[in-house]
This record gives sequence, structure tokens and C-alpha cells, in this order.
Amino acid sequence: MTYAFVDCRWSLDDPGWGRREYVAGHIPGAAFLDAERDLSGPPGPGGRHPLPDAADFSRAAGQAGIGAGIFVVAYGSLGGAERLWWLLRHFGHEACAVIDLAAWRGPLSRGEEQAEQVTFEVRRRSGDTIGLEGLARRRDELVVLDARPAPRYRGEPNPIDRVPGRIPGALNAPWSDELPELPEGELVAYCGSGVTACVTLHRLHLRGRSGLLYPGSWSEWEQHEELPRERG
Repeated sequence: MTYAFVDCRWSLDDPGWGRREYVAGHIPGAAFLDAERDLSGPPGPGGRHPLPDAADFSRAAGQAGIGAGIFVVAYGSLGGAERLWWLLRHFGHEACAVIDLAAWRGPLSRGEEQAEQVTFEVRRRSGDTIGLEGLARRRDELVVLDARPAPRYRGEPNPIDRVPGRIPGALNAPWSDELPELPEGELVAYCGSGVTACVTLHRLHLRGRSGLLYPGSWSEWEQHEELPRERG
């Protein structure tokens, strides 16, 4: 099997940070995929980081050398690698793992690298997401996990959430902490915009459980004044 490393480092505060870090030093042969440009669609009514269009993702994945028979090894920051892991599975490519760059003991390369372009064939998976209307209707029967840090979960003022708060009944499972013990039931993960929630879903997968992603997350929910919100 052929391996392809993909660098998915990014920063919420500095859109160019991830590529600069990649150029400064990356695993040899790794391609770079930008969490905002390649792993998300344009911001809007669906939130800050809606899912990318299938054709756009196929093009980006193919340019990164991801195709049939390729095992992807993703690393990144702020949920970037887990977002790629989730998107690959969503679009039909199961062969992917996530590693921590800090654990890499080999050399690093500098500068840009161009992967051999291949064709990424989309085979969209169904039943791995839940939309705003479905979550609003079913939230009382679901185990809803909020992957944001505790202060944002509590609805404290912050520079990211336009309307501080959370989806009523959600449990806090911060993406940067160990996953807590969770009750039985169908799981849904959300965060600020659908990126770091993929960390929670990856950890659930490693535990042998699965969950749905609410792609729009709080950045979509907060736009709807008719929907309930909770603080504290």
C-alpha cells in the first residue's frame, strides 16, 4: 500500500499560519491542505466552515495525491487532521489515520512540495451528519456533545461566538481534553464551526463508537433567533 502524508495545520486567528509552518518544516513528501480553503466551503448561512462541495473536495484531495489504494496519514492542529479524516470517510475513502507531528522522529523538509495529482473518486457516505432542522427536532432524544472549551460552552463572552451560548441539553466534551465517559444513546458532536468536533468523532471511533457531525455547529445555530439557547 502507498502512503501519503498530509499536513493540515491551521489557526483560527491567522489564516496563513498553517502554510507558513508547512513551508518552515513538514514531514518529507507531505502535501498541504488548508482547513478553510480545502476542507471547508465558503462561510455563510451554513456556518463559518460548512462542508466543502464534493467536486471541490475531490479536486483538492486529488491534488494532494489522495486516490484509490492510498493510505492517508494526516497531521495538523486545531482539529485539521481529524477534519480531513472525517471528510475522507464521508466521501468514501476509509484508509486514513491521524498522527501527532510532535511524535515524528524523522527528518523534516522545508519549502513547498507538489504531490503527483491523481483522481479522487467521491462515494458519498450517508447517515453521518445531522442538519439544523433534524437536530432541533430530535435533540431531546440524542446525546449531544459540545466540543468547545468550557468557557464557550458556558456561554461566557468571547471573540469567536457572535451569540454566546450552547444547544440546550448538550454535554461538554472539549476537543483539547480527554473524552469523558458518555451515556448510551445516539451521539451528535458539534463545536463552533464543525472542525474541532471531528476530533471528538475521531476519539469516539477509536473507542469503537460512532456519532453524527452537525456541520454548521454553533456558528449556524446562533444565526437562528427562533432556536433555544442555554448559558451557565
